[in-house]
Amino acid sequence: MSKLRKAWKLSPVKSPKSSVPESIKEDLLAKATHLIEYHLKTRYVLPPRKDIKYNYVTNISGKWNRSYFYFIAIFACPGPNAISPTFERKFARMEYVGEGNFALAYLRHTGTWFEISAELSMEDSLKAIQDDPCFQL
Repeated sequence: MSKLRKAWKLSPVKSPKSSVPESIKEDLLAKATHLIEYHLKTRYVLPPRKDIKYNYVTNISGKWNRSYFYFIAIFACPGPNAISPTFERKFARMEYVGEGNFALAYLRHTGTWFEISAELSMEDSLKAIQDDPCFQL
């Protein structure tokens, strides 16, 4: 039998991702920390009840990873069959797309990210995370 030859083909050029300027990283971190401390924690981090059997939010934080900024909720697992006492779950993602704009997405129950908007300003993205029901914990 003759061997099959591999054919050359053109592959599409991937657009380079914008690197995030340090000034934008610092500005977003400060504004996100304010949003977390004064809005999200007051709404979702509540003192645990004694009779609770289900997971509950104990803390909310944010962090950068490459050109993404993630909002992370830390849950406690009070049940006797819990694998670990706590776990983290990312619930919102802001991807820097350039010129001070971000693509905003939330994590669906299926484990996939669903993009709400492809280009929002930093303030509009943070306002959406604060008010949009997609970002409820």
